[in-house]
Amino acid sequence: MPLTPPGQTHNSEEGYIKYRCIFTPSVAPKAAQVALLNPLRTQLHRLGLIGVYSNGIGYGNISARLETSAQFIISGTQTGHLPELEPQHYSIVNRYSIYQNTVYCSGCIKASSEALTHAAVYELNPAFGVVIHVHHAGMWQRWLNVLPTTQTDIPYGTPQMANEIKRLYAETNLPEIRVLTMAGHTDGLLAFGYTGNDAFTALLKYYKEQ
Repeated sequence: MPLTPPGQTHNSEEGYIKYRCIFTPSVAPKAAQVALLNPLRTQLHRLGLIGVYSNGIGYGNISARLETSAQFIISGTQTGHLPELEPQHYSIVNRYSIYQNTVYCSGCIKASSEALTHAAVYELNPAFGVVIHVHHAGMWQRWLNVLPTTQTDIPYGTPQMANEIKRLYAETNLPEIRVLTMAGHTDGLLAFGYTGNDAFTALLKYYKEQ
């Protein structure tokens, strides 16, 4: 069984899909759709920001907006243990409803448990192109309530979390720094940007300063 990476704590609820998932088995996303996203995901895995807990449950995920603004590609559920992903490890979110707590996705695998959270970020600004969700105990403890932070009673992967991110975007400096911590989701942080490099750079600043 894989071991928890250094600095990571155990979270028995991580990885479980809490939204209503309408999954349509289909072909894997096109290689070109994941070509720019996948190297970034590999880097995050090497840093331990995406990985797997000692109980075998994966954590962390990454997504990129597709040409149609309502659609995005996202790493599939329970893929954290894989050092590198293939196209079949990504799911396409074709549409969703935060209000109805529902995600419609297709591919060879269901979308990540954080799909609704990613969707909420894409709704903030049509120019945002990449969202990264990571886990790191040191970063989380260092930046909790320093960076924009969600309320402690807000669970991950829910409409409440999606709405909380929108609140932080309206009331804090989140639009400028584009990184937040999740008080009710141990070790969890979220970063986003206009491109993959932009999102990664925003996250790496706080990773280096922990």
